[in-house]
Amino acid sequence: MKSYTIGELAKEVGVNMETVRYYERTGLLPKPPRNDSGYRQFPEEAVVRLRFTKNAQRLGFSLREIRELLSLRLIPDSACLDVKEKAEVKIAEIDKKIGELKTLREALKELSARCTRVTPINECHFLEVLQDSRGGEP
Repeated sequence: MKSYTIGELAKEVGVNMETVRYYERTGLLPKPPRNDSGYRQFPEEAVVRLRFTKNAQRLGFSLREIRELLSLRLIPDSACLDVKEKAEVKIAEIDKKIGELKTLREALKELSARCTRVTPINECHFLEVLQDSRGGEP
C-alpha cells in the first residue's frame, strides 16, 4: 500500500501542507505513523479523507459538520437517511442565506438608483445611509 509524505499528500489532493497539518491537529485527519527519519507517512485513506473534506467544504459544510459526516461511517446503525437529514439542514441554511443576499441586493439596487453624476459627494444619499444610525437601511 502506498504511503505519502505530507508534501506528496498535499499535492495529491490540491491543498497546502499547512492545511494538512491543521486537519491533523484538529483530529479531522488521524495522526499518521512516522518513518525512522521522523517523517509522517500518510496512508491512502488520508487522500480519500482529504478529498471528502474538500468536496464537502465546496458544498458548504463546515469542518464540524464534516467530522459528523465522517463519524457516521463508524456508527453501525447509521443509514443514508442520516446523511440526507444533514444535507437537508444544509439546504435550509443555504436557502436562508440566499434570501438574505436577495434582500441585500435589493437594498443596494435601491441605494444605487439614487446616485447621479451631478449630485455632489457631500449630498450623496448612499453615503448618508451608510453613516445613519439605522445601520445602512435605505
